[in-house]
Amino acid sequence: MTESNAMQFVDWVRGAAPYFHAFRGKTFVIAFGGEVAQGEALQDLCNDCNLLAALGVRLVLVHGSRPHIEQELARRGLESVYHKSLRITDRRALEAVKAGMGVTRIEIEACLSQGLPNTPMAGAYMRVTGGNFIVARPIGVVDGIDFQYTGSVRKVIAEEISADLDQQNVVLITPLGVSPAGEIFNLAMEEVAEAVAIALQAEKLIYLCDAPGLLDGQGNLIEAITADEAERKFQEGVGLTEDLDLFLPRAIRAVRNGVARAHLIDRDKDGGLLLEFFTRQGVGTMVTRDPLHRIREANNEDIASLIHLIQPLEADGTLVRRPRELLEKEIERFTLVEHDHVVIGCAALYPFPEESMAEMACLAIQPDYRRAGLGDRLLQHMESRARNAGFSRLFVLTTRTEHWFRERGFVEVAPEELPARKRDLYNFQRRSKVLMKTL
Repeated sequence: MTESNAMQFVDWVRGAAPYFHAFRGKTFVIAFGGEVAQGEALQDLCNDCNLLAALGVRLVLVHGSRPHIEQELARRGLESVYHKSLRITDRRALEAVKAGMGVTRIEIEACLSQGLPNTPMAGAYMRVTGGNFIVARPIGVVDGIDFQYTGSVRKVIAEEISADLDQQNVVLITPLGVSPAGEIFNLAMEEVAEAVAIALQAEKLIYLCDAPGLLDGQGNLIEAITADEAERKFQEGVGLTEDLDLFLPRAIRAVRNGVARAHLIDRDKDGGLLLEFFTRQGVGTMVTRDPLHRIREANNEDIASLIHLIQPLEADGTLVRRPRELLEKEIERFTLVEHDHVVIGCAALYPFPEESMAEMACLAIQPDYRRAGLGDRLLQHMESRARNAGFSRLFVLTTRTEHWFRERGFVEVAPEELPARKRDLYNFQRRSKVLMKTL
């Protein structure tokens, strides 16, 4: 390993460390179709699940079985019958469903049980459990069509699943449910996963699907979206694949009912789970109840985060150095941008009421988020803050970002136009450009 590669690895581990702490002891419900539960895709998934379990994540896996069920139906000379993307299960088809799901479950259990040397699961022993956790009921007759042994979730026995998770077991759920009368029903994998995640109040519900996630109008991945925004996109119906059409409404309902996050990840992306959870930008679409980014005023508890954010910019000369004592004294002047409760941006507002002016200083956004429009949002917030305080002009001093401010309505003025108190402190050696905007 070269020194460069070694340092990249060290930087990645250090960057991922906060996620290790955040996810330990949290419950993840991972749902995937039968297409994932076969071949190399299954092996890769099990390797990643093994790592998550080793880090203390409580795992519930909900699997589908469509390929195996289709094979069973074909072997028995039966045809698949669907209505509104849901299988109609008569008595003969139910036998094929039970056989197909049994094969899929056994293959998943076998894959999770590996521990050969020189493999990612070396030394691992993942205890896999299951049970009659799902109470089902028949769907009945819809649009004049009797779904027979196709059912829906009536109840999840969450306390029993939690008890297994408390024993550090991986819970594997097959989407079959039993009614109080002892009848067996074929259930939709995506519905079971949603119901289980809600019942457990899981940290994450993850659907592995046939798309990278949700895309915007230009074909770019939407990294994060609120439930309300996702619902509007679903109603538009543009660009939705077969899986997204099924999974997105489930993800929306889950986060509205107590699940912290729902994720849509490409099932063909090798290491997709790890990249989504342990890198800042991830590789899929995350659905949240509330916006992931928020702007708020700073307080004394933010000092350490603020120092961590601005130190690199102070080191390269972009920002004037501010010692900790000064930050503590002026913390009420700072406004912060948070991404998922992590401080990623800041700006400060200094008033000069005699001239009806205010200075915006120390504007900084972490490099990974500069393309997300957060600088513009923060600038708009600071302009509103200054305007509401009764100031008529806002000015900045900059050596590196003159054009960014010009593009947003600021014009260059001479240092002599600064407020008197600020003019007396102007550093002619630094030669900062003075840019001003009328509010």
